[in-house]
Amino acid sequence: MIPGNVLFEGGAGETVRRKLLHECDVHTLLRLPTGLFYPQGVKANVLFFDKKPAPETPWTRKIWIFDLRTNMHFTLKTNTLKREDLDEFAQCYNPINCRDRKPTRSEDNQTGRWRSFDYDEIISRDKANLDIFWLKDQSLEDSDNLPEPAVIAAEIIEDLQAALEQFREIAVDL
Repeated sequence: MIPGNVLFEGGAGETVRRKLLHECDVHTLLRLPTGLFYPQGVKANVLFFDKKPAPETPWTRKIWIFDLRTNMHFTLKTNTLKREDLDEFAQCYNPINCRDRKPTRSEDNQTGRWRSFDYDEIISRDKANLDIFWLKDQSLEDSDNLPEPAVIAAEIIEDLQAALEQFREIAVDL
C-alpha cells in the first residue's frame, strides 16, 4: 500500500516509478478510498507487480486500474469499508490469468471502475504519473446529491475526532 503522492511526485518518485515499470511487470493499481488507510485526506493505493529478471525492454505492457475512490463514500466509523465492497475488484482482477481481463468501462458504460492503460500511454505522461482517474466526481457536479446536513455534520465530527487523536499521538511522541 502506498500513499497517493508516490504515484505522481517528481524527483525520486518519478525515478522509482520509471524503474519499477521497466524492471517489473506492474499490472494492477487499486485506488482506495481517501482517509481510510492513511490520515484523513491522504489517498491510498495498492500497486500489484511481479519482479522479473533484468530486461532490455520494459516488462510492464499494460496497467489495469480499479477506482474504488471516485464517488465512493466510506468513513472510519459510520460507513466502513467492508469485504463485499471489494467483490467487483476481486472479480475483475482475475489472478488466474491477468492477460484475460475485461474492462468494465467502455463507450457505452462511462461509469465502469475497471480499465487498462498501455505502457506507452503511462510512460509518456508527465513524470510517468500513475495518479489516473476517469470517472467524474458527482459530488463536484451536482450539489443536489450531497448527503443530508446531519450526515455531513456527523462526518465532520468524526474527522475532527480522528485528527485530534492523531495530534495526541504526535504530542506523545514529541
